[in-house]
Amino acid sequence: MDLSLLVIQMLNGLQLGLLLFLVASGLTLVFGILDFVNLAHGALYMLGAFFCATLTFALGNFLLAVFVSIPIMAAVGWVLERVLARPLYARDHLDHVLGTFGAILVIDTLVHLIWGPEGIQVPLPDYLEGQVPLWGDVVVPTFRLLIIGAGLGAAGLLFWLVNYTRLGMLIRAGASNRTMVSALGINIEMLFALVFALGAALAGLAGMLIAPITEASIGMGNNIIITAFVVIIVGGIGSMKGAFIAALLIGLIDTLGRSFLDDIFKFAMSTEAAETSAPAVSAMLIYIIMAAVLAFRPQGLFPPKVR
Repeated sequence: MDLSLLVIQMLNGLQLGLLLFLVASGLTLVFGILDFVNLAHGALYMLGAFFCATLTFALGNFLLAVFVSIPIMAAVGWVLERVLARPLYARDHLDHVLGTFGAILVIDTLVHLIWGPEGIQVPLPDYLEGQVPLWGDVVVPTFRLLIIGAGLGAAGLLFWLVNYTRLGMLIRAGASNRTMVSALGINIEMLFALVFALGAALAGLAGMLIAPITEASIGMGNNIIITAFVVIIVGGIGSMKGAFIAALLIGLIDTLGRSFLDDIFKFAMSTEAAETSAPAVSAMLIYIIMAAVLAFRPQGLFPPKVR
């Protein structure tokens, strides 16, 4: 196994894990506190990419476009909570699924009408187009390091918000016992709207960061929302710590599995059989992990404390 390739793939896995955390953190907040199943969370990821693409061309600066797009996505989340989520809170999860699935179709159609069917490639400034040498022949694209730094920074800010601010105290209390929070006179509707807006901003940020690599395209959030649900199930629904650790774990396992699983299989089977079976098994790895967690620890690896 090539050590340089292993290091590069581990960094790629770290990048994927942090992007998954940005999506899963908002999803676990909404699911864990609001008890609301939001399938449209992936559509917010897509909207973040399109807003950022448009503002990048309008402002001529990718980083400025990201900073402007974040509050826009928070406002979109606020409106979505008022229009779609709030009337469904008292309904069961099947209604949540049906309502948010309908929202996916509506948002995809609106994106098609506004931006057209083609994807938008987001240009990067020259200083983000290069590569950074680490050692020897190991080089990493500058923008991927920016994604890792932004992901870690967002995780740090979210940790501070949840653990050291009044809003974070209310969020943690709501995750533990939402009935008691409401009984203490807290404006639960405002809290829910803020949580939804925060989740939308985080999902949008993930879409903004990945857009220069994959381009902004219709339906780009459909795959990542499935993986994000795997992350919050493995980590524990409503747990920020669980979402972070599980996202990194899933990102690394998915990336390393796709890169090296065939080499591992060659120790036990022929080269042809290994190269045939490895892609199929690597695609299932994260779901195998989720099934194992559900079987042996159904509350997740790091469930939130409930009193």
